[in-house]
Amino acid sequence: MTKTNTKTVVIFGRTNAGKSTLFNTLTERKQALTSNIEGTTRDSNISEVSWRGLDFNLVDTGGIINTRELLKKGVKYNEDIELEVLDQAKEYLKKADLIIFLVDAKDGLVASDREMADALKKLFPKQDHIILTANKVESVRERARVSEFFQLNLGEPQAVSASTGSGTGDLLDIIYEKLGGTKKSKPYKVEDKEESPEALKEISICLIGKTNVGKSSLLNKILGYKRVIVSSEPHTTREPQDSTIEFAGRNIKIIDTAGISKKFKSMKGGGLEKEGIYKSLRALDHADIALFMFDINEELTMQDSKIVEEIINRRKSLVFIANKWDLIKEKEVKKFMNYVHGAMPFCTWAPILFVSAKTGDKVNKILGLIIEINKARETELDKDQLGEFLHFVIKKHKPVKGKGYKRPFISKMYQVATAPPQFEIKVGPRDELSYTYLKFMGNQLREKFKLTGTPVSVKVKKR
Repeated sequence: MTKTNTKTVVIFGRTNAGKSTLFNTLTERKQALTSNIEGTTRDSNISEVSWRGLDFNLVDTGGIINTRELLKKGVKYNEDIELEVLDQAKEYLKKADLIIFLVDAKDGLVASDREMADALKKLFPKQDHIILTANKVESVRERARVSEFFQLNLGEPQAVSASTGSGTGDLLDIIYEKLGGTKKSKPYKVEDKEESPEALKEISICLIGKTNVGKSSLLNKILGYKRVIVSSEPHTTREPQDSTIEFAGRNIKIIDTAGISKKFKSMKGGGLEKEGIYKSLRALDHADIALFMFDINEELTMQDSKIVEEIINRRKSLVFIANKWDLIKEKEVKKFMNYVHGAMPFCTWAPILFVSAKTGDKVNKILGLIIEINKARETELDKDQLGEFLHFVIKKHKPVKGKGYKRPFISKMYQVATAPPQFEIKVGPRDELSYTYLKFMGNQLREKFKLTGTPVSVKVKKR
């Protein structure tokens, strides 16, 4: 989880210098997508790093392709994506407490390195917070070429190998000292804070859907700043992007995933798109709540159903985010709700929000709904509550038999799990209960105890 009150270190450099590999090594996780394809990283990855008791946020910026335009504004590139990458990198550079300027020792000193160094000097007249770092130093030959980078006049280059980890410990020590640490490490002391378990536990949200439905635009609107790049080109977002926001005393982590294309069912094809889709589906495993986003102006398809099925199979809470509501002329909410529930009859319990990521209409309702759903997801019911509920539901509708001639007798009901809530009921050793009656009980539980947007399961256990 990234923290807003900690210092920020930004990795900056040209494409294919190894920024994402260094990011993964320093954070000790494989968060950033890596490949030898130019411009793989578009959105900036952010993660927290802890070293010798000091925490800081590490940012992996997108690769800068056109270094000559680093100081210019309003330049148009292909689909504006290169411009978006450039603008986003510049915003992080302005906020940085330290900059790791990464160069490629295998390539040696090239013209774009000089151009980027000159740009950094103009942006930051005081260069004491720039750490010149030469990557891919894996042999005597590469180590000999490191001296070339003295010509950039940014101090002594630090030799590292992001792929093997060589030299990264020394780099972290330099970061530690420049961020205010002492040369002699102090023991790390954890402060005692009186916080409730709810305040300590982070709510994890996965923003998922097909390509070009507006996920990145929505995330930017929720956060209130341009966290991710927005473009009409499919697969602009190639890897899950984590952002954390505090709301109603809770930390909410929102993961903007890569758009899932028609290829996702069979996973044929390859390259960055395939890897991005795998990461999107893996992000679901670590989420509590999924925001399934779709374009309300387009028909829901089997592909949409397949994505929602992946969410349900993982027992995640669910919200339908119907985007581009501003383009609908006749805003008949009930009509569109019936349409969505008709297309997704297996999850009519999921709430629907009709929003516009472009104008911001109804976007402010999302975080409040997340808090409400998370509370429902963590609901625990005691035996008295369930005893009363069982009496109520049997009185309302007597148990329906599955097989045989005898009406089943339910003797007891209890909760076996939370997040999401799961329940078991006890019946006789020869009793069979209809599956439809179990669904009825689940719906009644959801209605009576306000288990909004949360899957509820009721299973049978025989005595």
